[in-house]
Amino acid sequence: MITANLKTRIYTSLFLFLLIFLIFNFNVILVYSLIILGVLSILEFSTLMKIILKNKFYLLISNVFIIIYISLFCLIFFFFSNILEFKAILISLLFCCIASDLGGFIFGKIFKGPKLTKISPNKTFSGAFGSIFLACIVMSLLIFYFTKSFSIMIVTISALTSISCQIGDLIVSFFKRKAKVKDTGNFLPGHGGVLDRLDGIFLGIPFGFIFLTLLY
Repeated sequence: MITANLKTRIYTSLFLFLLIFLIFNFNVILVYSLIILGVLSILEFSTLMKIILKNKFYLLISNVFIIIYISLFCLIFFFFSNILEFKAILISLLFCCIASDLGGFIFGKIFKGPKLTKISPNKTFSGAFGSIFLACIVMSLLIFYFTKSFSIMIVTISALTSISCQIGDLIVSFFKRKAKVKDTGNFLPGHGGVLDRLDGIFLGIPFGFIFLTLLY
């Protein structure tokens, strides 16, 4: 039986997929989405740090770092999304990160098993494997669709990108645990805050680009 929270989560997920489609087809939506999602992510991270860090200097440093990092991420994302070849890579990496998140959720719920870490009690080894498994399938299919070629190196890059996503997720989970909060916010019904959904993407896409540059 589908719970009310799961229904809400599904509806929000469908909206997010629609938003992704619009982002890659309309520049004006891309710009506004990057601004809104970027600002909300910065505010949510800043709120976490305000709870965790009592030293104002460390708080300032953490806020400056996240503002620069997310701003650069959004600017580079916008720049690459307007170049056809890079746009295909961006789409592949983005859906690789989404598949990683989805694979972890599905496999973790179905197979459960030993916990991966105390940082995030819901994370399991089965979920970590599911993240890598689904990320490899989705990114390999997308790269094949765009290039009509397949390489075992793409599977390796997909796995490394998934691991980067999971590390990003765990970093934010660590901060949430330190701040003693369940979610970074409540902007996305059924999902929590914007940062709850973008934490893996903020790390997965940059590292995915690096892995593609170095290995492919």
